Amino acid sequence: MAVAATPIKVDKTTDDLISHAAHFLERSKKDVVDAAVREYIENHRDEINAGVRAALQQLDGSTASAVSLLTGFDANKLGELGGLKKPADLSSCG
Repeated sequence: MAVAATPIKVDKTTDDLISHAAHFLERSKKDVVDAAVREYIENHRDEINAGVRAALQQLDGSTASAVSLLTGFDANKLGELGGLKKPADLSSCG
C-alpha cells in the first residue's frame, strides 16, 4: 500500500538548506526532510512525551478541563469570564 505524500510549507531559507543538503547527499528533498523530522523527534522524544503526559493529567473528562487546557485559563479565570454552563443547562439550549 502506497503512503500518500503531504506537502509542507517552509520558508525560503529552510527550503534552500533542504535543497543543498539533498543535492550534496544525493538524496531527494523528501528523504532529507523525512530523516530530519524523524531525527528531531527521536532527539526530543522525552520532551514530547512529557508534554503529552502533562496534557493528559489536566483532562478529567469534563468540559471545564478541556476548555482550561485549550485556553490556558484556570478554573478561577473561567469563572471570572462567566464560567461554563452545567450539563443540564446545555440541554435547554437547543
